[in-house]
Amino acid sequence: MADSGISPELKGEQVRLTPTVESDGPRLREIHSTLDVSEWWDMPDPGFPMTDEPESTRFTIRLGDEIVGLVQYGEEDEPKYRHAWMDIFVEPAFHGRGFGSEALTMLLRHLVEDRGHHRVTIDPAAHNEAAVACYRKVGFTPVGVMRKAERDFGGGGWHDSLMMEFVVEPSSGTE
Repeated sequence: MADSGISPELKGEQVRLTPTVESDGPRLREIHSTLDVSEWWDMPDPGFPMTDEPESTRFTIRLGDEIVGLVQYGEEDEPKYRHAWMDIFVEPAFHGRGFGSEALTMLLRHLVEDRGHHRVTIDPAAHNEAAVACYRKVGFTPVGVMRKAERDFGGGGWHDSLMMEFVVEPSSGTE
């Protein structure tokens, strides 16, 4: 699939996803540094959100003109294993209001309809119940637990991750 290199703005009922730009950085770093986000994402790396993960395509989640989070994706383009992955964080003051699930739904639609993916993965910490519930809500299903897959916040021990996937099943043509 041809890639123009330019990400579109995606509009939902409540939120908009805009390609992340340098001027979004201070607010995104502020959100990323909150305890409720850094517990799962660690503290932001130097260069976040513009240069720390060049393999990621990032969107800023906006409620009106207010920045409330970030959602990102990456792609495996090897034809035999083609799929996308995604990740998200939302400002804690906006948790539980449907903004994250709407952002994920819009990005899933973009990845399937515009980018041509049939499979998208996400891998929250297995004990992050709120994230797992949100991902289930938008259609991700658990595949399995990856044991001791991610270092704990602060670098102490290790915790399990839950591999989840969203798969578009081929149409049988009989509907």
